[in-house]
Amino acid sequence: MKFLQNIPPYLFFTGKGGVGKTSISCATAIRLAEQGKRVLLVSTDPASNVGQVFDQTIGNTIHPVTAVPGLSALEIDPQEAAQQYRARIVDPIKGLLPDDVVNSISEQLSGACTTEIAAFDEFTGLLTDASLLTRFDHIIFDTAPTGHTIRLLQLPGAWSSFIERNPDGASCLGPMAGLEKQREQYAHAVEALSDPERTRLVLVARLQKSTLQEVARTHEELAAIGLKNQYLVINGVLPAAEAEHDALAAAIWQREQEAVANLPAGLSKLPTDTLLLQPVNMVGVSALKGLLDTRPEALPLPVTNIQYTPENLSLSGLVKDIARS
Repeated sequence: MKFLQNIPPYLFFTGKGGVGKTSISCATAIRLAEQGKRVLLVSTDPASNVGQVFDQTIGNTIHPVTAVPGLSALEIDPQEAAQQYRARIVDPIKGLLPDDVVNSISEQLSGACTTEIAAFDEFTGLLTDASLLTRFDHIIFDTAPTGHTIRLLQLPGAWSSFIERNPDGASCLGPMAGLEKQREQYAHAVEALSDPERTRLVLVARLQKSTLQEVARTHEELAAIGLKNQYLVINGVLPAAEAEHDALAAAIWQREQEAVANLPAGLSKLPTDTLLLQPVNMVGVSALKGLLDTRPEALPLPVTNIQYTPENLSLSGLVKDIARS
């Protein structure tokens, strides 16, 4: 796997919702931990299911993953992050400033902007906290769907510039005066994101036209802000052998081959890996271990009480079965 070679400290996975970002990021974290690396897996997605994948509660603080020695995980909760952020800004000035000033600052910190910035503040803290890299060899970010991720990765530069231009104003960050620490943190985050020795971005896609087009836009937008160390992983590809004896599988395989032949120009230049469609749900360590194995028989079929016949062994037979039910 190209994206697994010489991995830098920070590894980001992004892509359209439902393409398998969480499964691949979790599988990568497991692979690295089994190689003896100390790994922190961070979810920046409000709809994260990292805890479900590992069958344990993760939460907004770093927790060891009990099933995988060497792996810890963290889920950034935007609402909890916003509450803690407001408290850090407002609590120290209570009793020092007039109530109307405190109330005005609290009001400025009550909107969606502050929620976004608070989660972003935690994210940049992880990117710039040197002590974390003494505890972990790799920090893997399982990000939200692409639109949110683009916004997240663009913010360090945007807010760093905004603070410089508005030293005496106010924003959903709080009063601009005294935000030198944040400005430095955001500037360092920009440096980390644009340094290929420190950061790698893995674009995850499926062989579908709309998904590939969105990933191509993501590639261009993030390259434009300096995040150019990008790899492409195409997930859930139907094995060619499945198309040999089934009309529906053959049609799906043909559509995927056409998508490969018509990859957007920007994506065709990226180092690319392919992961085959797996026959089991990607939940639990044993299932995830097989995901990065490119063999079609990487995982055993689940044992069920279904009586298989030559007809329902095929995808076409399965479709007919569903239609009859």
